[in-house]
Order: sequence, then C-alpha cells, then structure tokens
Amino acid sequence: MQTVLLTGFEPFDKDLVNPSWEAVRQLDGAQLAPDVQIVARRLPCAFATAGECLNRLIDELRPAMVIATGLGPGRSTLSIERVAINVNDARIPDNLGEQPVDTAVIADGPAAYFTTLPIKAMVKAVREAGIAASVSQTAGTFVCNQVFYLLQHALAGSGVRSGFIHVPFLPEQVAGSQQPSMALGMMVAGLQVALLAAWQTLVDVKEAGGQVG
Repeated sequence: MQTVLLTGFEPFDKDLVNPSWEAVRQLDGAQLAPDVQIVARRLPCAFATAGECLNRLIDELRPAMVIATGLGPGRSTLSIERVAINVNDARIPDNLGEQPVDTAVIADGPAAYFTTLPIKAMVKAVREAGIAASVSQTAGTFVCNQVFYLLQHALAGSGVRSGFIHVPFLPEQVAGSQQPSMALGMMVAGLQVALLAAWQTLVDVKEAGGQVG
C-alpha cells in the first residue's frame, strides 16, 4: 500500500479552528486509489517546530506524494501554490510567539522552489467538479510558505512529488464580515479531487493560470 501524506495546520492567531486541518482530517484513511491511502497529519503553526514535524512524518511514512495545506485568509478558492520562497517575514507571531522578519528559511538555500505537482491539471479537475480553484503565485511569508519551502527542499531530487494548497476560511469563521469562505464539505471534496488529479497526472496540462500585475 502506497501512502499520500496530507497535512493541515493547528489553529493560530486566536482562531479556535483551522480549516486546513478540519478538511484534511476527514480524508485520513481514505483510499485515493486501490493501492493508495491518504494519511492526514496536523502540523504545529510554529517556525521552530513545523519543519521538524514534517521531516519526521516523511521519514516515518515514506510517502509516495506529499501535499501540505494551510489557511489563506481572504482567499475564495482552493489556491494551488506554484512557488515557495526562501524568506520568513511574519506579520504576526506564530504559536510559540516567534516573529521572524526578513530571515531565510534555509541559509544559503535556493531563492525559491517550484512545486512538483501538476497544478494546472489539479485546478482544472477541481473546477470541473464545480468547486472554485486557482493557481496561486505566492504562498505568503508565514509558516505556510516555510513548510512549503522545507517540503520541496526535503524531497528535491527524490522523485516524490509535493506541493501546497491554501484553503479559505470556513463560513462560521467570517460570519458578519465580507471575507470570502468555503463550506467544509466543498473544501473536503475539492481537496480529494485535487489529490486524485495530482496522483493520476504525470504531465501537466497547458492552460493559462497566470495573473496580470
């Protein structure tokens, strides 16, 4: 049995839930294919420990594919990330009170790592399922980007494909505000479609997914 590792984050910034974990936990143990099982795990929202936790999971599970997820405040779609950059620049403290500003994720590491997932095919599949999805050109500069960068660094050259997806708020998190959100059931369904497309697609499709400005 092959394993696909799917991670979400614990709550942060005074929120009681993190939709990334609430969604991925529902896929724990699901069969992605007859010989492929999803294993969902939660990461701490802390610069000092998230990467260590991720590396332990990779060493323990020896996954055939890894997709990390996190909350993207203000986003209205499942945002499939293209690139992680070698910068920590935290607008708020993490859950351990750390707030690195303009530091490197890895000293002397590459400026950036690109995802090795077929992101255009994933977006296409999710949209065809009637769920909002898009290619994102930035994973931010908080713990999400750090985990994405460390994930790509850890698996570089291994042949194990990996990447990152940002999810919106849950409706109950933004009730009474104008911020976008997505129902949990739709989020779970979209992630499952995205994972299946990632697993089945060896060569990405050629479709416009960029941005102007």
